[in-house]
Amino acid sequence: MLDWSDTKPDAAKASLPAILTNTAPADATGLGEIDRKGGRVSVDEKRMINCRADVNQLLPLKYKWAWEKYLAGCNNHWMPTEVSMQADIALWKSKDGLTEDERRMLKRNLGFFAASESLVANNIVLAIYRHLTNPECRQYLLRQAFEEAIHTHTFQYIVESLGLDEGELFNMYREVPSITDKAAWALKHTQSIEDPDFRTGTPENDQALLRDLITFYAIFEGMWFYTGFAQILSLGRRNKMVGIAEQYQYILRDESIHLNFGIDVINQIKIENPHLWTRAFQDEVRGMIRDAAELEAAYGRDTMPRGFLGLNAVLCEQYMHFIANRRCAQLGLTPVFAETENPFPWMSEAMDLKKEKNFFETRVIEYQNGGALSWE
Repeated sequence: MLDWSDTKPDAAKASLPAILTNTAPADATGLGEIDRKGGRVSVDEKRMINCRADVNQLLPLKYKWAWEKYLAGCNNHWMPTEVSMQADIALWKSKDGLTEDERRMLKRNLGFFAASESLVANNIVLAIYRHLTNPECRQYLLRQAFEEAIHTHTFQYIVESLGLDEGELFNMYREVPSITDKAAWALKHTQSIEDPDFRTGTPENDQALLRDLITFYAIFEGMWFYTGFAQILSLGRRNKMVGIAEQYQYILRDESIHLNFGIDVINQIKIENPHLWTRAFQDEVRGMIRDAAELEAAYGRDTMPRGFLGLNAVLCEQYMHFIANRRCAQLGLTPVFAETENPFPWMSEAMDLKKEKNFFETRVIEYQNGGALSWE
């Protein structure tokens, strides 16, 4: 959650970007010429974007919630290769282990995630990190980028374990229209800020950065990933593909922190730059969330044309409407869909690894400070 007590900018300057005040922003990269006469950093100088303070100085912390999320990510460390895939391999090779509908869903699900984790990582490294000018947030971004690498490793491990066609899986984002449409939609919102000549500091460019953050945190990781999680974890609940489901459970825990970090960053930028959060821009964001939900509904129909026990495209569309409205609430927006119930209430339990020791009735490993918990 946002730490309101840590954010007390001067009221007159808080509503304007730094370039419109008397003090110009510091070098945003942290790689510029050293200011030999520079004074020590004060908390009041630190900002999310267009910062006046040295970005190389972590302390003093201004946004303690960002540091806490960094520590939480470190405590949640895990590796995919420590999860057994033996039961999954046997089930995948069995002629009657999975239905054709389940196999179709599983392969397209893996195909979506295999490239998506790389797209998210690229956006962090090539776009967001350059333009967020707060050291503690950058510290978390470094941790998140590492976690995206672990998630990509997960899909390599699954493909290798099951003997799947690696070209087919990793190229699906260019071959399967329902996956391509989502990736293309997201990328159009990041391409401008990945331009080496792009700079924040104007209302137009600052809104472009906000648009990117909303796309990748609130929508890509905060909406689209959740259908995929529900699909795989529903198999795990029926004791199918339990190794993959276990790994997705850990990815879900990581992604929940990514989402909350992104929402907090977006809301903090709004606090410091209220002139950016215009009625027109809010309407645009609501339209983005609505469009993203429609793209996800199309993906659900493609991956599950007939559905299977406990899961179908209609339920996934309802779930996406529920999730979309939650994201709107977190961003301070009015809902885009009529109020609906969560058709998968068990999804919230899937993130609580301490509570769900025997969630898949298989060997779950929980990491805290590098230690692995064994199954009981």
